[in-house]
Amino acid sequence: MTFFEKLLASIHRHDSLLCVGLDPDQAAIPERFRHEPDPVLAWNRALIEATADLACAYKPNSAFYEALGCNGWETLRATIASVPEGTPVILDAKRGDIGTTAAAYARAAFEHLRADAITVSPYLGADSVRPFTCYGDRGVFVLCHTSNPSAADLQELEVGGEPLYVRLARRAREWSDFDNVGLVVGATYPDALRAVRAVAPDVWFLVPGVGAQGGYLEAAVAAGLRADGAGVLIAVSRGISAAPDPRAAALEWRERIRQELKKAKPPLPPAEREKGPVTLPRAEGRRMMGTLGVARASAPEAALIRFLVLRLADLGGIRFGDFVLASGQRSPIYLDLRLLVSDPPALAATAQLYVTMLQDLTYDRLAAIPYAALPIGTTVSLLTGKPLIYPRKEVKEYGTGRSIEGAYAPGERVVVLDDLITTGGSKVRAIAPLQEAGLAVQDVVVLIDREQGGREELAARGLRLHAALRLTEILDVLVAAGRITPAQRDEVRAYIAATRKGHE
Repeated sequence: MTFFEKLLASIHRHDSLLCVGLDPDQAAIPERFRHEPDPVLAWNRALIEATADLACAYKPNSAFYEALGCNGWETLRATIASVPEGTPVILDAKRGDIGTTAAAYARAAFEHLRADAITVSPYLGADSVRPFTCYGDRGVFVLCHTSNPSAADLQELEVGGEPLYVRLARRAREWSDFDNVGLVVGATYPDALRAVRAVAPDVWFLVPGVGAQGGYLEAAVAAGLRADGAGVLIAVSRGISAAPDPRAAALEWRERIRQELKKAKPPLPPAEREKGPVTLPRAEGRRMMGTLGVARASAPEAALIRFLVLRLADLGGIRFGDFVLASGQRSPIYLDLRLLVSDPPALAATAQLYVTMLQDLTYDRLAAIPYAALPIGTTVSLLTGKPLIYPRKEVKEYGTGRSIEGAYAPGERVVVLDDLITTGGSKVRAIAPLQEAGLAVQDVVVLIDREQGGREELAARGLRLHAALRLTEILDVLVAAGRITPAQRDEVRAYIAATRKGHE
């Protein structure tokens, strides 16, 4: 198993996102352990035994063991070995060096101590992190925005128009070929958690700082939670080890985390509650989405798609009945993506899907078609750093009389964004003024392809369509979630097939 698969299995087994810190302060060792041959190890083993069914992971801080002298290293090794099989151990070492030195640190952590993951400092860049990430079955948590009071001294310095920690969050996953990178983001800075989640929607966060350091659990969970209802690992050290009754403290922390998850996570329909958490290991995620007809999506994208479809259904953005579309067609299903503007989590998930589709395209600017695509385009522009323009629906009869709003230059390459596509006619009309202004348009990116001839119409005009999901995929997700019946799905499928045939 990879580290994150092991972590996820442990989370499901213990129904917990609590990571217990094992940071032994010799002055705080309870009296009953002081006469043991190794007091620290005895204390650690007692903490592990008391919390083994409550913690999804353990996090020993290597500094406390190194401070014990030559015997401390063996105590750390024995502590890690005392953690039950299947529960991952994150070595909090914050290593950061280059070349053979970083490789030696990695061997010590993964081969001698047998830790499942490690925290590392990214200050020296990619070549200081890759010696750790090259262990494909181990995890690496890169320090992103730490929980200490002076974290902002360097981490919030502006680099290229954004804080350094945000730039790091964008780059860190590029330092691995095994998708085994997470980020350390402190609970004491919920705004930073929110900003990092916006640019790293599927990455696991190790979140220290709740409890003794003053971080608020509620704010941390609300800001850091992924769209699929997971992605945060809450680390508590002194709040458990220094408590009069560590087990009672761990029980309380686990329950508090559960309650905050219920507040922050979108409610599941009854059919989905029976299936348990929606977070899945990558392989299982691919298998599940394959059964839904979305096999082309990676597991993180599949989680976003599933979340977004169900969220849209809850918002009333997916309706069944008898509707007349902008194209003039009648339809048994209506998609209203204008509602995304009123739901920040859904809008954020939507924007991330666009960002994923844009990664392989070459372009200078984005062009959003009014009106539904304007908030989407604005959010995507903020995430990608690419400037946004938009063609007006009506040319201004006053002022500049511009038909395109925003700055641009003839010859620039533009990707057109819209919310969905039916026949393609509205896209062609919106693209015309862009081309007349000398802008090069080759790609159109939408969230949903209704599969009613739009792709073919664009292709006939030399335009390529990129869609995050198809209407038939939405139907399959809704059936799997128990939101509609197979008969309703088949009715809409028949309608799609008939209209597509008529278009052809």
